[in-house]
Amino acid sequence: MAGRGDNSQARPGAAPDMEPVKRAITGCVRSIAGDAAVEVSFANERPGLAGERMRLPELSKRPTAHELAVTRGLGDSMALRLACHDQKIHSAMAPEGTDARSVFDAVEQARVESIGAMRMKGVANNLHSMNTEKYAKANFSGIEKREDAPLSEAVAMMVREALTGQKPPESAGKVLDLWRPFLEEKAAGDFAGLADVVEDQQAFARVIRHMLSAMQMAEDFGDEADEAEDEDLSEEDQQRSGEEEQENSQEEAGAESAPADESEAAEEQMEDGEMDGAEISDDDMSDEGDEDSETPGEMRRPASPFDDFNEKVDYHVFTEAFDEEVGAEDLCDEAELDRLRAFLDKQLAHLQGAVGRLANRLQRRLMAQQNRSWDFDLEEGYLDPARLTRMIIDPMQPLSFKLEKDTKFRDTVVSLVIDNSGSMRGRPITVAATCADILARTLERCGVKVEILGFTTKAWKGGQSREQWLASGKPPMPGRLNDLRHIVYKSADAPWRRSRRNLGLMMREGLLKENIDGEALMWAHNRLIGRREQRKIMMMISDGAPVDDSTLSVNPGNYLERHLRAVIDQIETRSPVELLAIGIGHDVTRYYRRAVTIVDADELAGAITEQLASLFDDKPARSPLGTYRRTG
Repeated sequence: MAGRGDNSQARPGAAPDMEPVKRAITGCVRSIAGDAAVEVSFANERPGLAGERMRLPELSKRPTAHELAVTRGLGDSMALRLACHDQKIHSAMAPEGTDARSVFDAVEQARVESIGAMRMKGVANNLHSMNTEKYAKANFSGIEKREDAPLSEAVAMMVREALTGQKPPESAGKVLDLWRPFLEEKAAGDFAGLADVVEDQQAFARVIRHMLSAMQMAEDFGDEADEAEDEDLSEEDQQRSGEEEQENSQEEAGAESAPADESEAAEEQMEDGEMDGAEISDDDMSDEGDEDSETPGEMRRPASPFDDFNEKVDYHVFTEAFDEEVGAEDLCDEAELDRLRAFLDKQLAHLQGAVGRLANRLQRRLMAQQNRSWDFDLEEGYLDPARLTRMIIDPMQPLSFKLEKDTKFRDTVVSLVIDNSGSMRGRPITVAATCADILARTLERCGVKVEILGFTTKAWKGGQSREQWLASGKPPMPGRLNDLRHIVYKSADAPWRRSRRNLGLMMREGLLKENIDGEALMWAHNRLIGRREQRKIMMMISDGAPVDDSTLSVNPGNYLERHLRAVIDQIETRSPVELLAIGIGHDVTRYYRRAVTIVDADELAGAITEQLASLFDDKPARSPLGTYRRTG
């Protein structure tokens, strides 16, 4: 039966669970930002902010107080930027010139951080720890000459000092002292007046522009043209303009921003308030901050077909307080991941030849589809040798060129969702991990992004959710009654080389428990739906129906299966995500329209190849109602 296997106890001396700390930091960030939709992730990569998606440094297994304060400071800094910064005003007021723009950007970040520091003492302490770490990493303490000291950071330090009264940390060295005489000579009056306009970004920006003009770095921001235009407007026109502005403020925030401005906004949000000059790299969060869509004013995240879905299908959850979405690297230390990956490689040693052949076959099929069509009779491109005979027959004929047609093949993301239930133990999970490895490598060669996800529960027999239900007096029909564990083995934007060892986690004893497929599909689907790729494919690998003894013991026997069917139908009929499934030893065609069942786990690799290749053969067509149907 799916979802069964042996339980395991926590290892003696194991590192403390950092998930409560992460949840607390996430809650604080959302509270400061004033936006519950902010997504916070933790990773061993540079911290950054793109839109409403925030990445903070991964916490060590036993973090020090300073490490926690630095991480909280980074979160507070980005949250304050979301809450107190208007990118449209910033872009309109920004000066020309690299040096002037650098100072302008740094001072704006100092403004939003100072607002938080003045309102909340805890935020002030966190930001101080963040800046201490930032300056220490930049080795500011070793700077002895003014020409080596960055002016932008010196001005930002002086702005913070003027607004909050807090001196720069010791790790800032002499950077501010080297520039202070110059700044006080040129703009002492401007610094004195900043506190009066700190809450008004536009007025604050005007003061900074005047300061930059005094330092002969930029022209003062002139408003004569704006005033003249305002005077020409009649009182009635001004009132009408104000009403239209109020009614369409949300549309203007998106639709009037050009793609270049939005991309610049994402970069600026990343640029300030980060430790060690954090920024989005090409293989990190570039897709998240980029706005190359055809309609710049559209929502960053499309509406999900699962909004209010559970209420409609009469499915509910007793509590989500103990659920977790966790990276594979967070479930065990690096040494254990390396050991588990080595164990997986050892199990697959005798299959290396077959693995290589499979990868090459899949790559040939996909690349063949990618390069199959050309445009002919063009005025430029590659010389078309097949048309040279026309020149020989008629020398007056021009040369003919050809170009390969653009395809949508590369603009695709594939999500592989693997059942991590107890019944997958042994050969099935080993083969599933192998196939995930093959798929990630092969699709990456073809330019297709792939993410690998797993789903199980944190405990047998309900875990903390059931304990809370018991403490609440066992209310009837509690709904789902277990703690979900959704695992990210490889995100779509992470290169395969970084995630390779994560797949070894599937070999860990005690990881595989019970499975609630419906919510896992919703989770994986919602990760895909917000991505900007035009084609989104989700492949489910499972060995049976959803099983959770705790939930099924206090709800109808078909409770989880009924929900799974409803989720599948919603994706297949009302979502742009294309769904297919592979069942191992169990017939899943009764759930999924596009599915295949294999008897032996060894057939899984071939099934994945055929199903994926056939899916790329098909061309999904969109109906007028917005649903998708398969052709072929």
